[in-house]
Amino acid sequence: MTKRHTAAWTAFTTAALVAASGCGTESAKTAVKAVEKADTKAMAALARATDRTQALGSAEVRMTTDTGTSGPIAMKGTYSWGDGYVFDVRMDTKAANMQAVNHSPTTHVLFVDGAYYYDVDPFPSGPYQGKDWIKVDGSVLFGKKGAQALSGDNGSPSASMKGLKYAKDVQNLGTQTVNGRRTTHYRGVIDSAHMGRLRDVYGEGSPMSKATGAKSILMDVWVGPDDLPVRLKEKIGVMTIGMDFDKFGKTATVKAPPAARTADLTEVIEKQQKQQRQQG
Repeated sequence: MTKRHTAAWTAFTTAALVAASGCGTESAKTAVKAVEKADTKAMAALARATDRTQALGSAEVRMTTDTGTSGPIAMKGTYSWGDGYVFDVRMDTKAANMQAVNHSPTTHVLFVDGAYYYDVDPFPSGPYQGKDWIKVDGSVLFGKKGAQALSGDNGSPSASMKGLKYAKDVQNLGTQTVNGRRTTHYRGVIDSAHMGRLRDVYGEGSPMSKATGAKSILMDVWVGPDDLPVRLKEKIGVMTIGMDFDKFGKTATVKAPPAARTADLTEVIEKQQKQQRQQG
């Protein structure tokens, strides 16, 4: 592997953080209800929106993620949850700090079977010579338990909607126009007691908590008259994720790149992370 690609490993993990944007919460089957202080009409509206979102299989989205340590990173593409959580997006290369390994202004990013794939410049030499995709397993970012907690559709926008059904202090903040559409703005807080298995992702001691300082998730959702979300915003510690839904559709198919073109850097990154912890 060339020094240029090796030195850029932090870009890959940052990009993984950015791309893990569904930030959903655990499904209704195991979540704990916390509606004592919630607006019951708001909860009913969110329940309808959750059911409608879940019934559809995918969405075309525009998203911005701010990790709290650098400027916002924009992405656009398809998220699908009808048959497990996958996505296919284009990300701003410079904003994600990946220009050292990709000279294109946008980076093609896929999420399939718990792993992130990044389309980069072909490796010019070394064991990965000629390969033009990088693979990073989700466990590198979230830890093994966290990655398992995000399996299935638990990381998807649909799962985020489920989480709002069990949020505390849900409020109706009134009507607002978003992307030319009249919406109702709702807000709720999901604390660690109501994250279920997602405590392994965001709870105290998790890699994400250490990186973002997250102890709860503040969620805002703008729902249109058709009971579908128009915008979703999540505040997770210092990280803020915003997602605009342009179009909903059927379940989309997203496939991993050919293995012959893919350099799996999971172990390389894990070793470098371990070395950094030892040095720190």
